[in-house]
Amino acid sequence: MELFLLAAAAFIPIVFTIVMMTVFSWPAKRVMPVAWVLACLVGAIVWGMTTTRLVAATVFGFLSAFNILIIIFGAILILNTLKKSGAMATINRGFYGITSDRRIQAIIVGWIFGSFIEGAAGFGTPAALAGPLLVGLGFPPLAAVICALIFDSTAVSFGAVGTPVVGGTASVMNAPQILEKLPVDMTFAEFIFQVGIWSAVPHVMVGTFIPLLAIGILTLFFGEERSIKPALEAAPFAIFSGLAFTIPFFLTAVYLGPEFPSLVGALIALPIILFSAKKGFLVPKTKWDFPAREKWEKTWVGIVKQDKEEESNMPLWLAWTPYMLIALILVFTRIPQLGLQNVLTSYVLEWNNILGSGIDYTLQYLYLPGTVPFTLVALITIFIHKMPANKVKEAWVGTFRQLVPATIALVFAVAMVQVMVQSNVNMNNMDGMMLTMSTATAGLAGDTWPLFAPFVGVLGAFMSGSNTVSNILFSQFQFGVAEQLDISKIIILGVHNVGGAIGNMIAVHNVVAASATVGLVGVEGTIIKKNFIPATIYAVAVGIFTFFAVNIYSGVIF
Repeated sequence: MELFLLAAAAFIPIVFTIVMMTVFSWPAKRVMPVAWVLACLVGAIVWGMTTTRLVAATVFGFLSAFNILIIIFGAILILNTLKKSGAMATINRGFYGITSDRRIQAIIVGWIFGSFIEGAAGFGTPAALAGPLLVGLGFPPLAAVICALIFDSTAVSFGAVGTPVVGGTASVMNAPQILEKLPVDMTFAEFIFQVGIWSAVPHVMVGTFIPLLAIGILTLFFGEERSIKPALEAAPFAIFSGLAFTIPFFLTAVYLGPEFPSLVGALIALPIILFSAKKGFLVPKTKWDFPAREKWEKTWVGIVKQDKEEESNMPLWLAWTPYMLIALILVFTRIPQLGLQNVLTSYVLEWNNILGSGIDYTLQYLYLPGTVPFTLVALITIFIHKMPANKVKEAWVGTFRQLVPATIALVFAVAMVQVMVQSNVNMNNMDGMMLTMSTATAGLAGDTWPLFAPFVGVLGAFMSGSNTVSNILFSQFQFGVAEQLDISKIIILGVHNVGGAIGNMIAVHNVVAASATVGLVGVEGTIIKKNFIPATIYAVAVGIFTFFAVNIYSGVIF
């Protein structure tokens, strides 16, 4: 009973966040500071965290949020630069020239292009990039963000060249107490390789249908008919698009490992889907569009006016050049064998043992996507697109202006998480809040745990805004529960990684960041409420898959 009471106390900041943002529609910048205060109160009163520990955790959270803000800044900057250079107008015309059907446009931009950016950059950047592209095509900003976040899910488990697996799961599982439990004929590299495969399997089984699910939400909430029927009319193309990505995605995980499934899957799918859409293959004969603009609800467009991109006669290849540079730079800087990764990661700002707490902060400022490649490519674009000085100034000033609403929410959200994570050091000799919550949840679930395992990943990503962080927080716990229940550790870890990807749809950080790029303010709760539907469907389906998988492969897969 004591465990469950402690877990209930630990859940207070999370429950408050969920209720206030979804039920009362408070904006994140108002909710997160209060949630941080609640986390501090619970930490001090219930867990016995010292003032020094609370301050150190908060400072670490603020500094960690700065890392995230650098990524957001870079993503917004490259978008504003392309908008002011006229490249965005050219790119939008290119997409519109393929098809004027909003359902197909959403799939091309959100699913295929978004998955490509996820495979290369990760960290919430695909929704931040795809959202404004969809707005430029004529989507209501709210619809653009919701779609972009839903689509940016399946690819997330292998985002940023496999970071959730190789930088998240592997970083915490490479510990003596874990290594000694591996089978004698299995190396740690093989173990992580298998976790990657079992991350890909449920994504293929369920993620293939994400394009259909996303356009279903689109037509249900933003169509004049408010029905999923128009989405079902486009089901053949949607499922075909799903398979075009998930089949090479899965094969890459099986044969090449966890670094490149999303990147390779998108690169193969992109020409297939573009050619198919252009030729009308499986495209519905009846075009679907949004209601007339004067019928749009106020919340669809927010309160921040969107600047129109500059008109331009720029060639399509030149307009796309910055994105191609981003992809190339990311690949070349993320493959260790090429040597650039070691160079970029060697430039580090550190604050070790913050306030004597033992908490260490690190900023690899050149390795963050926000600096290299986003800001770097934004600077290069000034010259290759021959931008006048006033347009460059507008892009940079506008970027800082857009970043302000997201900053408050982000710094306090990360600080809240860090207070909960760092609560493992306390005067009451108690397990930390995270472990307490997870242990209580596992105790309630028992043998039905496989059904709930994905939801721990969802929770981790919802709170931290990162599949990687979710894996860092909960991978050892998931391993321990699987060991206690005598079920496959590899499958459970893979499914947890999938859950973190699903949580990306509703992660507070990502919702705030994506909203900021299209000028939406104060509608974060609305986005989370609507995206909770596809996230739940995805997680439940993966949970059912997991339940059968661990029973079928019991004793076969470690």
